[in-house]
Amino acid sequence: MDVLGLPMPALRGWLDAIGVGAVHGPGVFRGLHHHMDLERVPNLGRHLDTIRAHATLATAEIVERHPAPRGVVRLVFRLHDGTRVEGVVLPNPVRPDRATLCLSSQVGCAMACRFCATGTLKLTRHLLAGEIVAQTQAVRRELGEGRTLTHLVFMGMGEPLHNYGALKDALDVLFDPHGLPFDKRKVSVSTVGLPERIGELGADFGGRIQLAISLHAGTDAVRQQIIPMAKRVPMAALREAAGRYEALRAGRTMVEYVVLPGLNDTPSELDGLAAWMHGLRGVVNLIPFNPFPNAPWRTPEDAEVTAVRDGLQARGVVVTIRWPRGREASGACGQLMLAPRPPRLQESSC
Repeated sequence: MDVLGLPMPALRGWLDAIGVGAVHGPGVFRGLHHHMDLERVPNLGRHLDTIRAHATLATAEIVERHPAPRGVVRLVFRLHDGTRVEGVVLPNPVRPDRATLCLSSQVGCAMACRFCATGTLKLTRHLLAGEIVAQTQAVRRELGEGRTLTHLVFMGMGEPLHNYGALKDALDVLFDPHGLPFDKRKVSVSTVGLPERIGELGADFGGRIQLAISLHAGTDAVRQQIIPMAKRVPMAALREAAGRYEALRAGRTMVEYVVLPGLNDTPSELDGLAAWMHGLRGVVNLIPFNPFPNAPWRTPEDAEVTAVRDGLQARGVVVTIRWPRGREASGACGQLMLAPRPPRLQESSC
């Protein structure tokens, strides 16, 4: 049993089943997630040997570090079976003692989005809930004293909602007050658009988690060119799911839009995007396309990105621009692909 990914109710049940007793659940949970050391759990006695005999602990060992300007670091995690995933640590630009982790939910990805390097890898396997949690623990150790991991964005490798069972368990663990709980409002889950799973995420967490929808087009025709699964999920169905999710929460839905020059920056696409946004409290987050080997598009000029922003604002849409952070280390949005691009700098830290 991988106990690192067990939410409290499941952990208590498991401890009962192996003869330790559910009463030790809170203490074992604190040991796993607050102290990150079972040896520090009080009053376990011989039960510690029983837990060790029946349990495994998921791991996500940091084996590569690729620094970029402004304190950004792309990390490579090695999992128990030797497979690898990537993540990115992003320091808070205002509070450098705080950081965000962009973490992964799958090895590779089945969505095959053409603007994303991870999509070229196909799907190797889902991550276990414990492997998702283990990424956060590894980064907490890496940050050390004086720096705090405050935000999580599930925008690394994989489609989080395609691995929803593990995602839910991991989030239940990460939000539990017996550990080092994250604020639900400081966690974002990005999805290319799985309406049923969006509904489950909303129901399970009350809509308090930030939903980020990877839309990237204003019409179905263009969206289907760049996102293969869009052939099965029309934009109208995705808009309905977004509206239902937004009805659960007070905040804004984030709509991600990678600017692809000559394809999704035309007046007709911006008209379609504005129509899709109508009635939502959402904000469109423009992302200049970040290059990767053999990508089918070029990176837009800054003026092209600001022209899209101005065009959307003229259509009444709330817009921000996510200027690249970590591009120099191949750690910007859409660049994670486990390829040996920048030279390794093992001795560097976050």
